[in-house]
Amino acid sequence: MREIILIHATGEDRPGITSILTGVLAACGVDILDIGQVVIHDHLTLGMLVALPNETQSAPVLKDLLFKAHESGIQLKLTPISPADYETWVGVQGRPRHIVTLLARRLEAAHLSRLTGTLAKHGLNIDIINRLSGRVSVAEAGAARPACVEFSVRGSTADWAAIRREFMDISSEMGVDIALQEDNVFRRNRRLVAFDMDSTLIQVEVIDELAKRCGAGDEVSAITAGAMRGEYDFKESLRRRLALLEGLDAAVLEDVAATLPLTEGAERLISNLKRLGFKIAIISGGFTYFGQRLKERLGIDYVYANTLQIKDGRLTGKVSGAIVDGARKAELLRRLADKEGIDLQQVIAVGDGANDLPMLGIAGLGIAFHAKPKVKAGARQSISTLGLDAILYLIGFRERETLG
Repeated sequence: MREIILIHATGEDRPGITSILTGVLAACGVDILDIGQVVIHDHLTLGMLVALPNETQSAPVLKDLLFKAHESGIQLKLTPISPADYETWVGVQGRPRHIVTLLARRLEAAHLSRLTGTLAKHGLNIDIINRLSGRVSVAEAGAARPACVEFSVRGSTADWAAIRREFMDISSEMGVDIALQEDNVFRRNRRLVAFDMDSTLIQVEVIDELAKRCGAGDEVSAITAGAMRGEYDFKESLRRRLALLEGLDAAVLEDVAATLPLTEGAERLISNLKRLGFKIAIISGGFTYFGQRLKERLGIDYVYANTLQIKDGRLTGKVSGAIVDGARKAELLRRLADKEGIDLQQVIAVGDGANDLPMLGIAGLGIAFHAKPKVKAGARQSISTLGLDAILYLIGFRERETLG
């Protein structure tokens, strides 16, 4: 009968530790059944699950291993694993796993305590914890950077919706974001990102900016806010707002376009995604004039939005063609995925308003970005504390793998 041993090695990290320990095992024909290693602040934790030769031959191997570990300044713990326990462990492979991502301006123990307490309450076990964000100096003033920790969890629960609600409560109370995703092949193979434009890719609502130029700013802004909260039918609200712009000099469009403020992290996110071959789209209830300017500025591949109608150099207060509302956004996203030859599960959609929910709902990763409570509740994921580049963390990027 072969003996199964869990080897747990800890100590100061330096080159050659793993080589020394596996060298002892290699000389005796030991099989490695599992292995994992982590280094935190130059302190090593290494685990190996091994199958030794039969029990009469295992003692010399373990003795040599303990000697080499002591000689190398490494502490070693050896734990026998019964065949039944090992086969139980083998039997759970392939079961669904989930990724929980914690985003914060500053990572505190209280954040981790609340999150991990929720996981434990619902019977979910943490297998792996990784820090995706960069290292932070505690000596330099103003050196704080966004923090991200990713948890790989396993286990089954009857109520994922309850977990999401509890995560939303934690987010609201503690000023963090928590994302919960199934860990599947699609998560690691996203290919297209579709953004709403106003208050998502840019920090303003363009129609409100235009309204300010013709003295209707307060009235239009109030309608816009209600539409984004889902209080009004989007098509009707757009028609009402556009009517108040009738007669506005079209030259104002260029003035507004020249001063569009990009959302925090937009350029960094898009430049990194483009570098990796992602396609980028704007699917917006805003206006193509401004979407095209962003396309030129950021290298965006597709723009779908409403076209302002202009006659004799002035806005008519109408748009040409069908209005891009929530249903139209979802339809355009489906068509775009078909055009790119990808599954909708490979699509990321990002928006802030109620009219974005249909689009967020069909995308593999739908993200409500700095959205109203109703929109956050209707989307599977949300980001409210960081910029758009936090999306890189949700698709598994480490800070050291990104540019800018």
